[in-house]
Amino acid sequence: MTSTRSVDATADVTNWLRLEQTAGVGPTTAHRLLAEFGLPENIFAATERSLSQLVGGPIARALVATPSVRTQSLIAATLNWLDHPDNHFLTLADRRYPQALLNIHDPPVVLYAKGKVELLQQASVAIVGSRNATAQGCIHAGKFAEHLSQSGFTIVSGMALGIDTAAHAGALPHAGSTIAVVGTGIDIVYPARNRALAHQIARDGCLLSEYVLGTGPLAANFPRRNRLISGLSRGVLVVEAAARSGSLITARVAAEQGRDVFAIPGSIHAPLSKGCHQLIKQGAKLVESGQDILEEIGAVAVSSSVRVANVAPPSALSALFDVLGFDPADGDTLSQRSGLDAAELLSQLLELELLGFIEVMPGGFYRRIG
Repeated sequence: MTSTRSVDATADVTNWLRLEQTAGVGPTTAHRLLAEFGLPENIFAATERSLSQLVGGPIARALVATPSVRTQSLIAATLNWLDHPDNHFLTLADRRYPQALLNIHDPPVVLYAKGKVELLQQASVAIVGSRNATAQGCIHAGKFAEHLSQSGFTIVSGMALGIDTAAHAGALPHAGSTIAVVGTGIDIVYPARNRALAHQIARDGCLLSEYVLGTGPLAANFPRRNRLISGLSRGVLVVEAAARSGSLITARVAAEQGRDVFAIPGSIHAPLSKGCHQLIKQGAKLVESGQDILEEIGAVAVSSSVRVANVAPPSALSALFDVLGFDPADGDTLSQRSGLDAAELLSQLLELELLGFIEVMPGGFYRRIG
């Protein structure tokens, strides 16, 4: 593919990457240099003496030195990646840089985007939760995402398995579509099971990363990227989360950034409800529908409301459903309550599960959903 980049555009990418990759220059130092000198080209035009007065001798010497072979290789790889029209390199000086992130205390100096970059300027809601989500949790995430995306909100999540995957899938076919903020280089798909989803988001939504090309799935990068998920969004919905969960980090950061935090409640016996209940105790807003979120953030109300498990089961199953509680019960207990023999009971329980009205718990227990 023949490159259509101008000389100025090539120099711009080169200077921003050179700044970010200079030894000793982290986000705080980069922001200090940019505040003092303006664009990276001015930083590299400055004398070592003037630089050292701001950042000290070692960093000043690194800034005026010839870029390392690794940095030069990274610059070449990035310029080659940018030859694809759907790939974008966004800097703090770029008008396409998401405005919402400029309001957080440590916005990335550089962002890599793939897909519909205009979604980064849209009103967004984040949906996050457990990687080991229940089937019903994934249904909730997908339905909330569908409702909010139909209402024009872009759904932001992290492309992890479980709740994230369901939220992206629910949003993708609709007007608001979705942004996946990844914790790797944007050219790396993680987890690999989401390769097809990543390709679909790149086509119909937007992939976003602050990490250079080729960055693998390093554990420390995922909690850090969570500030971008919340930072892009008007509010964060936690669907399911254990008492100690990465989703709670996102919710905490969201609150610190002044974003709304929402949580879906569940059974007091369900481990993946513990985190949501903890958030609600701490002031998160309990929600049962996408409409609850729209009303809270001041959006125009829409006529349809996707409420959690608000449809009655078929009449043939209603007797069993009526004796099911929200607390788990085993088969013997349900047989006594319903008067059904074992074979009929199991048949009806299976049908209720397939329809999404009940959930099978560990140890052969069943509980009603919604």
